[in-house]
Amino acid sequence: MAIGDLRPVEAAEDVHYVDVGTHGVPNYGSVYLIDADEPAFVDTGLGRNRESLLDALGELGIDRAAVRHILATHVHLDHAGGAGDLAEACPNATVRTHEVGAPHLVDPERLVAGTREAVGEMWEYYADPEPVPEDRIDEVAGGDEIDLGDRTLSVIHLPGHAPHQTAFLDSRDGLLFTGDAAGVYVPERDQIKETTPPPQFDLEGCLADVRTIDEHEPETLCFGHFGPREYDPELLSAYKRSLVEFVEAVRQRRAECGDDDAVIEHFADHAEMVEVWGERKARAEERLNVRGVLAALERGNA
Repeated sequence: MAIGDLRPVEAAEDVHYVDVGTHGVPNYGSVYLIDADEPAFVDTGLGRNRESLLDALGELGIDRAAVRHILATHVHLDHAGGAGDLAEACPNATVRTHEVGAPHLVDPERLVAGTREAVGEMWEYYADPEPVPEDRIDEVAGGDEIDLGDRTLSVIHLPGHAPHQTAFLDSRDGLLFTGDAAGVYVPERDQIKETTPPPQFDLEGCLADVRTIDEHEPETLCFGHFGPREYDPELLSAYKRSLVEFVEAVRQRRAECGDDDAVIEHFADHAEMVEVWGERKARAEERLNVRGVLAALERGNA
């Protein structure tokens, strides 16, 4: 699958996903498009992929004015950076995201500053997000339901990765749009890679989120990174183990050298996803994740 491609979610009817090429890497970022009675986007990408999403509407024969919902699993800019642009292009759509994150889409200044600090040189792949008008946002919380006409999405609060993260469970086809709550799915290896960014990563919260996903027993996990995969509790169990092992590895390396910068560079130098994502992205991802674990260790959340 190449950047910009549109593909169906095979396990569902009228649900597709677009490879938005997050950080310039194919098979790293996906935005979902539900061709329901009231069409909906799930997540929006970085904001540099607006034309790919609008092209997807055209390919499916959906008028921009027909789109009624823009759903952000959370407001990290790789998932919600394009919300303002997409809302402008789809004038009848309401942007829906968790009540904790909604103010950051209205006024993204702090979100941008935090992202710039966290991602460093990778900021070149981002776009300054367009603010979402306050009257175009609907705040949601866990337990809410979103009616798309021929299907309903249940909102599940999964705050381990970020306090403003939700997943959306599709009542008709058993899809769970996971955001980052189930980690980063690597289809080339059929495994899940941890995602532990600063400043709000919480190990126990992330483990609890996976247990919550297991309790709902969805049929298909629709990963924000990357694409759909049949639900498999063993795959999620392996992810939980990898989270714990990664945090422990960072803890041990920190105890050995006592220098956080050295810890970060050690893991960047040993990034395991170089062959899949390329050296630059793999090393940058490792730095980001280690920073998140180090911040959690300082707070006592890991």
